[in-house]
Amino acid sequence: MASIEIDPRRLSGATGWRTPLVIIICGCLISMLTFGPRSTFGFFMQPMSRDFTWGRDVFGLAVAIQNLLWGIGQPIAGAIADRFGAVRVISAGALLYAAGLIIMSHSSTPLSLDLSAGVLIGFGLSGASFNLVLSAFGKLMPPEWRGVALGAGTAAGSFGQFIFAPLGVALLDNFGWQTALAAFACMMLLVVPLSLALTTRPLAKAETAVTEQQTIRGALAEAFGHRSYVLLVLGFFTCGFQLAFITVHLPAYLVDRGVPVQLGGWVIATIGLFNIIGSLSVGWLQNKMPKRYILSSLYFIRALAIVVFISFPITTLSAISFGVVTGLMWLSSVPPTSSLVALMFGTRWLATLYGFAFFSHQVGGFLGVWLGAIVFEKFNSYTPIWWLSVLFGVLSALINLPIVEEPVHRAVVQPA
Repeated sequence: MASIEIDPRRLSGATGWRTPLVIIICGCLISMLTFGPRSTFGFFMQPMSRDFTWGRDVFGLAVAIQNLLWGIGQPIAGAIADRFGAVRVISAGALLYAAGLIIMSHSSTPLSLDLSAGVLIGFGLSGASFNLVLSAFGKLMPPEWRGVALGAGTAAGSFGQFIFAPLGVALLDNFGWQTALAAFACMMLLVVPLSLALTTRPLAKAETAVTEQQTIRGALAEAFGHRSYVLLVLGFFTCGFQLAFITVHLPAYLVDRGVPVQLGGWVIATIGLFNIIGSLSVGWLQNKMPKRYILSSLYFIRALAIVVFISFPITTLSAISFGVVTGLMWLSSVPPTSSLVALMFGTRWLATLYGFAFFSHQVGGFLGVWLGAIVFEKFNSYTPIWWLSVLFGVLSALINLPIVEEPVHRAVVQPA
């Protein structure tokens, strides 16, 4: 079967107020609002654990469940969005996310924390996170704009981290963790009207006949039988492991090393700020050089930055410097990863196939958060997990090098 792409302008119906600029702005705002609050959860671990006399493993397990269910729900949300449009999925995800934050603000037992911070927010993120925004951009933007749009959508999530990290610390210091979570829940409701800009009209019958020649089952069989896709998925595991571990445990790690909690907020914010530069740069750079080399370099530099960070005494300068370098590499792996999926298989099942790649990412995130908490409770140290992150970074740098950057070869259907 020949790979056939439909004109994105015909699919999107981007007329009237829904110009490409409006679509990008609204999509970026959604990325910012959904990624921001979950990047602050590391600051809630110590006050909630202190109030309820929990070990860090209790909070760590809830966020680990969140990461895992985000990954499990992502392919499902992607498949629904591919068939029925992104707007319904993003709106439902935002409502689940808001409900999770509200219930989390009243959680007083490990079970209620697992339900709210874990299950509801995890599934909410699978529907409302930047992944669905990037998939919508992949469908709505013409190929020459796709790399820049994907970089902008990823950078917007990082800007959310930059804004919400110090905001979360300020809300915690001045109003307490319950009020902070309730405020985040109210902000999440803004995602529902913003998602209207990402609406795609239903396919016409002729277009449906063309695109439905490949079923979702066929798309998955093709992807998982493709060596380069499997390598891409395996490498993405490391990204999730490192990001989730650092997001949740770095603030506590810095406090343990005698650094004020406010500095931890600024380190997380610095990561978000500099990832804006990194994501936009990679979005532009991936049109200039092979994406596999970009991914390999990102993973290796992350590993090297961790080695330097944990090998010297922690100071304000070293912590901020780690934030700068890590930020440049933070979510910069997302644009080339999603672009490679679109390049290999087209955009028809982009949200679904990227969703499975992201599932690998979130399995890594689950293990990064959970193992970080378990290891700390056992050894009173995060050092083993830091070195495991270095090992995974080096392995992913090597795994991405053999990826072949070209469309999958399909048999062409001959007329009778």
